[in-house]
Amino acid sequence: MAARKTSPSSAGASLKSCSRHRDYRATYARINKNPGGCSRYGCLYIYHVVPSLLLASSSPRRAALLSEGGFEFEIESPRVAEKFSTTLTLRELTLWNAIRKGMAIAKTRPDAVVLAADTLVALDNRIIGKPSDLSEAARMLQRLSGRTHEVCSAVAIYLQTSGRSAVFHESSRVHFHPLSNSAIENYLAKVGPLDKAGAYAAQGSGAEIIAKIEGSFTNVVGLPMEKTVAELAKFGIRPKSV
Repeated sequence: MAARKTSPSSAGASLKSCSRHRDYRATYARINKNPGGCSRYGCLYIYHVVPSLLLASSSPRRAALLSEGGFEFEIESPRVAEKFSTTLTLRELTLWNAIRKGMAIAKTRPDAVVLAADTLVALDNRIIGKPSDLSEAARMLQRLSGRTHEVCSAVAIYLQTSGRSAVFHESSRVHFHPLSNSAIENYLAKVGPLDKAGAYAAQGSGAEIIAKIEGSFTNVVGLPMEKTVAELAKFGIRPKSV
């Protein structure tokens, strides 16, 4: 994954951009003598090819979180159907789905750092997925009304060229306000619930139905950014700007 040229004499050298290697994602060190590095400007080039970040998800919320976090990335939606099982725990099912999504894309893009995730909701240890229609969405919100439920997001990161991977999960507790039928109807009129676990979104109009969140807010949105940022850094992926 990496190619480097280094020399002890480059330690402490001032940094200089070399136009010859400007296309590389690299660090260029100005030195007094050229020890076989770049002959231009008498500099030693030290370059490390940084893989690109690829979000394996069609979720606009996950893309927004990464963008707001200052990351540059590509998007490719995995052609993998999300599985639903009553025999797996909330953590097991989200991990299973995230791993399947990540591996599907990593096989076709082995040179990229592939990031995949899956988010589900559970109430009384019963997993709640995405509603199939508005009627089911309304029933989901009725079940969650005035109650506390768990939101679990699992994240899988792969870099096939180096054989590296990272898998983790995050859980948050969400407390709902008591919701009347009219409140549910009004909320569903504002939010497209069919692509959301539990038929709701924490951001935007979520304040109308959510009383309190214990734990990571971004986890409830769909991607626990605190852990994700730390794990991506281990793959050499860091925010470009904020």
